Amino acid sequence: MKVLLVGSGGREHALAWKLSQAASLTELHAAPGNPGIARHGQCHPVRAEDGEALLDLARTLGVDLAVIGPEAPLVAGVADELRHRGIAVFGPGRAAARIEGSKRFAKEVMAVAGIPTARPLPVARPPCVIKADGLAAGKGVFVCRTAEELEAGLAQAAAFDGQLVIEELLDGTEVSLLAICDGTRALPLAPAQDFKRAHDGDTGPNTGGMGAYAPVSGLDGDELERLLDFVHRPALAALAARGTPFVGVLFAGLMQTADGPKVLEFNCRFGDPETQSVLPLVEGDLLEALVAAAAGDLSGVELGIAPGAAVTVVVAAGGYPEQGDRGAPIEGIDAAEAVGALVFQAGTALHDGRVRTNGGRILNVTAVAPTLVEARERAYAAVASISFPGARWRRDIALAASGGVDVG
Repeated sequence: MKVLLVGSGGREHALAWKLSQAASLTELHAAPGNPGIARHGQCHPVRAEDGEALLDLARTLGVDLAVIGPEAPLVAGVADELRHRGIAVFGPGRAAARIEGSKRFAKEVMAVAGIPTARPLPVARPPCVIKADGLAAGKGVFVCRTAEELEAGLAQAAAFDGQLVIEELLDGTEVSLLAICDGTRALPLAPAQDFKRAHDGDTGPNTGGMGAYAPVSGLDGDELERLLDFVHRPALAALAARGTPFVGVLFAGLMQTADGPKVLEFNCRFGDPETQSVLPLVEGDLLEALVAAAAGDLSGVELGIAPGAAVTVVVAAGGYPEQGDRGAPIEGIDAAEAVGALVFQAGTALHDGRVRTNGGRILNVTAVAPTLVEARERAYAAVASISFPGARWRRDIALAASGGVDVG
């Protein structure tokens, strides 16, 4: 089977790594890909948002399945362009992808489906949460507990196009639950927790994510099925009733509150960096599941969750999230992999035969171990091998969940 993977980040590198293990895979192609993805398949200089060029590439290569990673091309309707021309696609069409592309639309779907979520507020008063309605690369949410935070949040939110959504601030434990969907059915992946703030102690500005771990304690198979029945399946039914069935990964950001789980947001794709922790724990043939979902029939497909735990630490540019870094040589990837870590490349490029920085979040370093404590120790030991000018990372990824065992 020939697969075209669309995207160029750490999430796509993790997908390339996992898909390359499938027995049925004969060729893996990526557009545009990155130096890490190039280790698993052939990269092509085609932008992820260029539907026409992707269609030409898919036809030229004779691909059997296109897997679209990032949210921007999904919200822009790239899956529709490919699907309508006969290319099998794993990823929702434009109408279904609105569940991420518009916070207001997501609220409408949840209201119809009876899915608990944060209450909308008529005016912005602390405590509250301010959200940009459209795509914001994970940086459009502002938690405002004080008047000062509200003033700063409103000022920052003004930089985003479109309307703002104001809602109540929910307290509890946040969980990311990803499910592979065929329009009606949903298969859960390991629940994860990500770390959005830039600095230790959940301080600083929001980012696309500075790390993640999986699984989340207490969310076993029975509880995952309960959450799917409570959240994902009603959302799928509501979207299907609109004539816009959702085929792809439906990612629910949940808050486990004292009153039960409530949805913070929906995303229409694999999470980043959650995917880098979730995929190493997948037992079974991921490619088989994606093909079945794209065909609209997941019945009979099973994916298990492996025992153990995975921890991912994002190594970012010094100025991230305000600015990235480009052109600096990256040292230590081979050394990190030599100690057993998976190094998923995100903001990288190859120049003069060397892997160099090319973005904000540069690398995702993932370790898998029998326990969360061991996975965390291994991840940070591998991160210590990485270096480039200004490299930084949070030092508290999965710290609380692992019992506060610090690794220095």
